[in-house]
Amino acid sequence: QVQLVESGGGLVLTGGSLSLSCAASRTIFSINTMGWYRQAPGKQRQLVASISSGGSTNYGDSVKGRFAVSRDNAENTIYLQMNSLKPEDTAVYYCKAMYRGYAYWGQGTQVTVSS
Repeated sequence: QVQLVESGGGLVLTGGSLSLSCAASRTIFSINTMGWYRQAPGKQRQLVASISSGGSTNYGDSVKGRFAVSRDNAENTIYLQMNSLKPEDTAVYYCKAMYRGYAYWGQGTQVTVSS
């Protein structure tokens, strides 16, 4: 099993930046893919960004060029740097790990972008 703990959410003004962290309970060398998803009220959960064990990244169309996902294998942590934030980025952000065919989710962290 994998436990994931997100941190770093909060309230920010439009155009501001936030950085999220997701700490895993086991070495992320063994985790195929980790990523960030978000869910706004009344909407489906959507991919924000993912990163493979080899470092390949994938981004949702709405965040390309503004967000960056990275991983620190020594710290068993992935990060999401969010720049040029918009009100439509407001959501609960969840960390996800794919490990041995199962999906594990963190508890989520709220990001609110105020205009």
